[in-house]
Amino acid sequence: MYEQALLKNRQESRPATIDEYRAGGGYQALTDAVQKYSRPEVIELLKESGLTGRGGAGFPTWRKWSFVREDAPHPRYVVANTDEMEPGTFKDRVLVNTDPHLVIEGVILAGYAINAQKAFFFIRPTYEMDAQLIERELQVAREAGFLGNRILGGDFSFDIALHRSAGRYISGEATAMIQAIMGKRAQPQKDVHMTDQGLWDRPTIVNNAETLACVPLIIKNGGAWFKNLARTAAGAGTKLYCISGKVARPGCYELPMGIPFREILEGVAGGMLEGSELKAFIPGGASTSYMPPKFLDVAMDIDSLRQVGHRFGTGAIMVFDQKTCILGATLNLINYFARESCGFCTPCRQGLPYIQDLLERLENGEGREEFIPRLREMADHMDKAYCAFAPGAAEPVKGMLRYFADEVREHISQKKCPFK
Repeated sequence: MYEQALLKNRQESRPATIDEYRAGGGYQALTDAVQKYSRPEVIELLKESGLTGRGGAGFPTWRKWSFVREDAPHPRYVVANTDEMEPGTFKDRVLVNTDPHLVIEGVILAGYAINAQKAFFFIRPTYEMDAQLIERELQVAREAGFLGNRILGGDFSFDIALHRSAGRYISGEATAMIQAIMGKRAQPQKDVHMTDQGLWDRPTIVNNAETLACVPLIIKNGGAWFKNLARTAAGAGTKLYCISGKVARPGCYELPMGIPFREILEGVAGGMLEGSELKAFIPGGASTSYMPPKFLDVAMDIDSLRQVGHRFGTGAIMVFDQKTCILGATLNLINYFARESCGFCTPCRQGLPYIQDLLERLENGEGREEFIPRLREMADHMDKAYCAFAPGAAEPVKGMLRYFADEVREHISQKKCPFK
């Protein structure tokens, strides 16, 4: 069995109540922080833990929080990101429906650490039932004295409001999210440091819901305890891994950071479906590259994947079998990304539809050999886009050309998709 920290209160039928959460030590971390720890001491505990962002970027959480200067202006804000528009990723929804107060306490602790006054819980519109759950439990937390004025009798006052996203992928990008909350077009702002000028030009930190849920555990149990939960020296804590595709037991599992992919696939996920053989997997959501079976034993963490030329992303694994057309799967992903572009910069606005067109023609048997170097060139051009959206969208294309170029050529030589 794997130690369960984030999902220890998981039940099949309903989320944990505040009483169940408190019975297991819930809100003790907040009590300790407000009554015993200074704000720099909370950040120091995060530094010791090695916690990095669970939303895809993998930036050290303590460092982000420390960027809010002690003399920075007020009010200050926290944003909890549960937009989760990355295809293949559904861990935050599982987390919120398992233990909503774990996430809420994490948001409050983030507010305490940077001396913020308010937070926004940003959630995608298709998670409406989850939004209603959070709104209900926020009120429960207020009535229990964990939100509002003078929390736990101290001088810290803080509240959380729920904000429903407009429902675009780009809204999950941190600076675009800030724009959306302020009622503006959800467009990335790369000339802004949010810890100086975020919401309404005030200091703001944005963290993924899973990242924030780790904070109460670290404060309560210590940074060294959290660090030692990982399987690899470079990792820290547990991780929520989503696994979908051609496996016997798809789902969301809490596992040690750095667990080998083979152990996830063959053990936790029950292996491939009967009659299926592993052809490729995507390790961290739709904006990461395909990886063939030779990477079965790679450790699933940021550094290990980086060392073999890949990205960890959100830890959302998609598994493909020998019956899957990788070109068709790539076209499916690019259709999504081309539709979700905010349209601000030329590489993304023009480049993704061009890639989409080349893939469509190849899949329909209308491709030519020169399409392959053209796809490589266009995928490389995505690095010139304004934000990380287009480079991420290009990752499956690059993976397809790196590992499955022969399959692409079969579409050209046979003048049709060989899998249809």
